[in-house]
Amino acid sequence: MVALEHSQLFCHLGSAELQALRHAAQERTFSKDAEIFKEGDIGDGVYLVKYGAVQISALVGENVRHVFSKIGPGEIFGEMAVLENKPRSACAVAAQNTTVYFIPRGVMMALVERSSQLSLKLLREISSRLREFNQQYVREVLQAERLSVVGRFARSIIHDLKNPLNIISLSAEIANLEAASASKRADANVYIRRQVERINDMINEILEFTEGAPSVSELSETDYRGFVQDVMEELRLQLEMKSIAIEFAHQPPAIRLALNPKRLRHLFHNLIHNAAQAMPGGGKITLRFKVNARDLITELQDTGTGIAPEIADRLFEPFATHGKTHGTGLGLSICKKIIEDHRGRIHARKAPGGGALFYFTLPLPKIPGS
Repeated sequence: MVALEHSQLFCHLGSAELQALRHAAQERTFSKDAEIFKEGDIGDGVYLVKYGAVQISALVGENVRHVFSKIGPGEIFGEMAVLENKPRSACAVAAQNTTVYFIPRGVMMALVERSSQLSLKLLREISSRLREFNQQYVREVLQAERLSVVGRFARSIIHDLKNPLNIISLSAEIANLEAASASKRADANVYIRRQVERINDMINEILEFTEGAPSVSELSETDYRGFVQDVMEELRLQLEMKSIAIEFAHQPPAIRLALNPKRLRHLFHNLIHNAAQAMPGGGKITLRFKVNARDLITELQDTGTGIAPEIADRLFEPFATHGKTHGTGLGLSICKKIIEDHRGRIHARKAPGGGALFYFTLPLPKIPGS
């Protein structure tokens, strides 16, 4: 039997947070084989096993149910509801007589926003769970001779999660330094919240990509200069740790464009981190901006090894990759989809003097009467 305050996830919380958690948590008891939630139910909160065991499964084919994992005392499940308010994608059933704590999503999100340690532990739990699923998939796909496709998807998810997890880890350390000022702690918490949102966006985009569903991109009028400056500042600390400088050849134009900031932020993260991987010993990334009659053109040039000829013609195709230990090429194919959803175009070529040059267009707002 594991009490809330003794679980690995919540044991570090302060007395006020623990009191709020105890007040909000609801104990629920289920007999063996009883359903706790099923696919399609609203993702309204997180569960923690007090005692007993819970089996997580999902339909993977017509009337074929696959068991993904078994959750024991002190472990959480249904945690993706903290990151996205969407229907459940799996079924949870009591594997024996079981009691769980149910923590509503709103309460959990409030705790995550207040506690950098909790957010880091939660995201590490999610990352660990994805790794477990990946290992299980690899074993089963090998038997079915489909390792290539599924393995690449799983590695892509884990690879993309590492970057925001690293930022969260750094921010959590800053937030918990005794010498850190109140403003530094506040900034660190902002970074953590942004990375939680970023992981949610990445998961949604990968699901969108794998399901092959048409994208619905909500665009809003956004100041491009402020947006780009904000994203680059977000990336600067991590790049400096890798001895990589990022600079503007000139300031981004102060133009208001119809954008989806969350998705476009993902594009910049993908392109910048790809450039960083091509410069393991350090280097420089330069951003340039051009405006013509119809479009705003953004260029990102690095001082890395350039684009391999073997992959140049297939650079934006799903799974096209060359020279990366864990690369899949899925990131650039998602970048292409993001830009196309903004009614733009993205290209790449070898930069003068070496390195790679990626550039994409975004349409300028139409002038009334034109």
